[in-house]
Amino acid sequence: MISLDIARSDIENALRRLAARQPQLLRRTPLMKLPGRQFGLDCAEVWLKLEQLQLGGSFKARGMLSRMLANEIPASGVIIASGGNAGIAAAAAAQALAVPCEVFVPLLASQAKRDRLRQLGASVVVTGAAYSEALEACLLRQRASGALLLHAYDQVEVVAGAATLAAEIEAAAGLPDSVLVSVGGGGLIGGVAAWFENRARVVALEPTLAPTLFQARQAGQPVDVSVSGIAADSLGAKRIGEIAWNVSQRYVKDALLLSDEVIRDAQLWLWNELKLAVEPAAALGLAALQSGAYRPQAQERVCLILCGANLDPTSLAGYGHPGPQGCHPGPQGCHPGLQGCHPGPDPGSSATPRLDCGSSPQ
Repeated sequence: MISLDIARSDIENALRRLAARQPQLLRRTPLMKLPGRQFGLDCAEVWLKLEQLQLGGSFKARGMLSRMLANEIPASGVIIASGGNAGIAAAAAAQALAVPCEVFVPLLASQAKRDRLRQLGASVVVTGAAYSEALEACLLRQRASGALLLHAYDQVEVVAGAATLAAEIEAAAGLPDSVLVSVGGGGLIGGVAAWFENRARVVALEPTLAPTLFQARQAGQPVDVSVSGIAADSLGAKRIGEIAWNVSQRYVKDALLLSDEVIRDAQLWLWNELKLAVEPAAALGLAALQSGAYRPQAQERVCLILCGANLDPTSLAGYGHPGPQGCHPGPQGCHPGLQGCHPGPDPGSSATPRLDCGSSPQ
């Protein structure tokens, strides 16, 4: 049996495929740079890759488009099983390409994600207690319909598509010293680690209640795990993907676990202080920094990937602290909100946060 893996050439092919359709289908998301002290850290800078602004509300659009553009799509369209984000990305891409899309989601998929799928024109099938059961039903349906199968995280074109956000980071700002990556099935960390290789420290982050990579490392191979908790609808795969497992063996040294409590605290901090509305899965990087699970060095430039924003907005209700005339006070002054994505500078300092939209990756 041939082992699934990804090479640099796969990522370069994905870059070319996606560039041919940009900016019509895919967004080049901003990279926000902030001084570490704004987060209460001693490191030089914290970079935020604002991938929650991507088409479909998450980084998943990159992989879905990469897969669809690399293959002929039959009249029956595309089909996918997803906890929510990959399905939303697939539906958004299918809508843009004017092809049918069928999405199988488990019962734990939030109502907000189900509603968004239907708004994008997808046919939605809710089945199974977990992603793995939705996937089984999806595979049965695919064999009958002949639709192009999209996998949420374990196809070469999908992982190579995810890797393009790492290429954008490097094109916009050069190499970070470290990149903190949320892990579910592993499509994102597989792509990010494959791009940076050993040129940056790539750190895997998982909820304690969904430890797919952590448990695989304990066992020495991918194993099934029980998944639950605050981020289960996004990071709910019960087994690490084969591509992510192979890539992480080469390029990822650290796999850290985070409690639901610190993830929720980080999610609310991003909203309260920067007015960035993200889902729990996107807050793991900040949670690792705030909890001390990951401690950057004094001169370190650490990059966090805010990987998605498909959440029910009411989940953040009551947690904001609006100041006068709609201004939202943060730890270093006043932050005007998400629209401009420009947090206020540290008073008395010449260090002004920067927002880099980046140049085209080569």
